[in-house]
This record gives sequence, C-alpha cells and structure tokens, in this order.
Amino acid sequence: MQDKGFEIRPIMKHEWEDAMQLAWDTFLIFEAPDYSIKGVHSFKSFVRDPLLKRMYTYGEYVAIGAFADNRIVGIIGVRNANHVSLLFVDKDYHRKGIASALLNRYYRDARAAGLTYVTVNSSPYAVEFYHKFGFVNTDHEIEKDGIRFTPMRMDI
Repeated sequence: MQDKGFEIRPIMKHEWEDAMQLAWDTFLIFEAPDYSIKGVHSFKSFVRDPLLKRMYTYGEYVAIGAFADNRIVGIIGVRNANHVSLLFVDKDYHRKGIASALLNRYYRDARAAGLTYVTVNSSPYAVEFYHKFGFVNTDHEIEKDGIRFTPMRMDI
C-alpha cells in the first residue's frame, strides 16, 4: 500500500535488524529520557532478543513497516495477534501520518482475521496519541522492569 510518499508493507526477514534499530534509535530520542537505566536496558533487551526474532520468523510476531526512499521509517510490531508491542516512527518522519497508517493497516488485517479488539501498553510519550486514536486506559500507569506504561484497549 502506497500512502503519502511512503509504502506500508510487512517487514521482510532481511529488514528485521534495520526495523529493530529504528525502534531502538527512536526509543533513545523520545522514550529513554523518561525511563530509568533499568528501563532502557529492558527495552534494549526486548528489541535485541533472539526469541522475538524467532517468533517473527515463524509468523508468531507481526511486523509491518513504513518505507520511504527505500528505507524503513516506521514499524509496528504485534504479539499474540492483538497486542501492539512496538510502534515507532523515525524522528524525521513524525507528523506525516505514518503511525496512523501503520495502525490502520494492522487494524484492517486484524479485522479480516476476526479480531475484535487491540491492546497496547503505551509509553508516557505516546499516551495522547493512542487516546486520539480511540484507545482507552484500562489501568493507571504501571512500571515493570523499569518500563513505564499505561495499559490501553480499543475495540476494532
């Protein structure tokens, strides 16, 4: 799917490392300042985890990317079919509709698979974005392994 100068499509196996590097680099800029050292290490362990890559390889973890000028500029990662665990957009591509396009692509696929809701553990940085997109808090902010998040849900 081509949209506003970028393409939305599943991430290919050879693009996995670039996708995780994008998540890490963007996390460092926008998220890490709000996290403890433990939280930063926890996130780094998550995006570098060989098990996550194996889950992706076997189709147990969905990864969709946004591409512009033949490079990845956004990623959405989904585990357990309906839990958004990564949503990152390169800093130079913020406010261009990429995160929305990634979510909309995932929603289309999720609805086609018969799913009726999506969950996310939003970072403090992204809470308002998810609220604007229709997510509602299901609990207050929680901290686990140094990662701060607000659990949310949205019916699709």
